[in-house]
Amino acid sequence: MEPIELNLRKCVAPEFIFGTGARKLAGSYARNLGMRHPLLVTDPTVRKTPWFRDVINALESAGIEYLVFDDVVPNPRDTNVTDGVACYKTHYCDGIIALGGGSPMDCAKAIGIVVANGDTITAFEGVDQIIRPLPPLICIPTTAGTSADVSQFAIIVDSTRKVKMAIISKSIVPDLALIDPETTLSMELDLSINTGLDALTHAFEAYVSNASSTFTDMYALQSIEYLFKGLPQMVTNPNNMEARGAIMMGSLLAGLAFSNASLGAVHAMSHSLGGQTDLPHGLCNAILLDHVVEYNYPYAGEKYKRIGTAMGKNLKNKADLLSALRDFKVSLGFVATLGSTGLAPNLLPTLAITAAQDACIVTNPKTPTTQEIERIYEKAF
Repeated sequence: MEPIELNLRKCVAPEFIFGTGARKLAGSYARNLGMRHPLLVTDPTVRKTPWFRDVINALESAGIEYLVFDDVVPNPRDTNVTDGVACYKTHYCDGIIALGGGSPMDCAKAIGIVVANGDTITAFEGVDQIIRPLPPLICIPTTAGTSADVSQFAIIVDSTRKVKMAIISKSIVPDLALIDPETTLSMELDLSINTGLDALTHAFEAYVSNASSTFTDMYALQSIEYLFKGLPQMVTNPNNMEARGAIMMGSLLAGLAFSNASLGAVHAMSHSLGGQTDLPHGLCNAILLDHVVEYNYPYAGEKYKRIGTAMGKNLKNKADLLSALRDFKVSLGFVATLGSTGLAPNLLPTLAITAAQDACIVTNPKTPTTQEIERIYEKAF
């Protein structure tokens, strides 16, 4: 057993309910939070699922009138936030419910920020820039990966700069998360794999973060164990609810870990990449993960060895870990590279400059230079 850390640490988490059928509690909990006319933030794809109908049935059964806002795109933009704020104010809403993956949940958080604080969402980029508390917020995730339902992060694209802004504040931790593994059954297999590897990236980065703690380490390692068990089972049988539950639990624990320990170079580089190209966030993380691990290993080798144990393996050195991690990705059918996405190589210097300025780079085990970030991109090509 590792020694107990006695340095002062703060751990932030929302109230959450985990398990099959959690989504159907939306009405009673919205009422408990004082919502009478919430804005239901989702996207056009989720709106077509049975989970959407379950949530609105729950709201209607509780006597709650709601307004649906589904003008949210993958990698949500500042313009989506502006439109959502206008809907909220025009219809005198009094709370926000997010149903979907990371995009609707991040957009919902951003809408709440602007509703409560005024200005535009670009004014809140960075750490602890939010002064006034948000309206009541419930998040109901339909993917297992982003963990926006339990984190103090929101990622929004500044469409003018083509940059993904990281907004980090305990003010945007939801009041409640209703985490229902059954909702992930509507995801296509590729999305399930990408978001699962996104969760794995959260756990890896939180564990080796220079802001990690005993609490976040516990969450991160258990997350890795669940994900290494559940993802292969889900690929073999996408309807395996035990596997879906393990992945959703892995995502939850990884979210609690990174919300409090922050992330690292994978996310800094992924934010830069997604802002410029609009590639899916989980895909970017999955491509970059092992290349950043390779860079980080000299500065966090002992921690990576403990990650190996959580993976169920005895990995004695960097080569063992990289081989095991890459084999795992291939076993899931994930073989993408930056080159296979159609990314233009001449963008790499610009991407590296933006990544070097991202808030997540600060908690990487070692802060890479812009030149080092560019070389990592090149290896991922």
